[in-house]
Amino acid sequence: MIKRLSLFLLAAIAAGSMWSQEAMSDRPQRTPEEEASKQTTRLVRELGIMDSSRIDTLFRMHLKYARIRHQGLTRAQNMERMHAIHSELQQLLTPEEFNRFMNHPVEQPRRPHGANRMGPAKAAPSAEGPDMPESQTTPQ
Repeated sequence: MIKRLSLFLLAAIAAGSMWSQEAMSDRPQRTPEEEASKQTTRLVRELGIMDSSRIDTLFRMHLKYARIRHQGLTRAQNMERMHAIHSELQQLLTPEEFNRFMNHPVEQPRRPHGANRMGPAKAAPSAEGPDMPESQTTPQ
């Protein structure tokens, strides 16, 4: 009985791991060229760069680091790569462009519909309501 249960659990674990690997492989992997093109296009659009020689330089920089990324880096190596990208961008962009690049809002990953069952966040009630006079909201 214990042997059968053990075999069943082992088979279930093996099937689950194979299923998860298949799901991961269904995702199309971008080539370094596609990745560099997408990153360059996004940067050019966000910063409004029009000079074709600068765009080409940015593409070559993104391509170099995309190829490095596809080598399978550790977390520490990936952090070094990101620092290198930022320092190279600081050299290639004007101070104003680099400041806008560093302060742009981070995109949140998209969640499948219904993934967050709690719903949208509700605003906390403010201390000053529309029907509450200002004299009641200030400490005395």
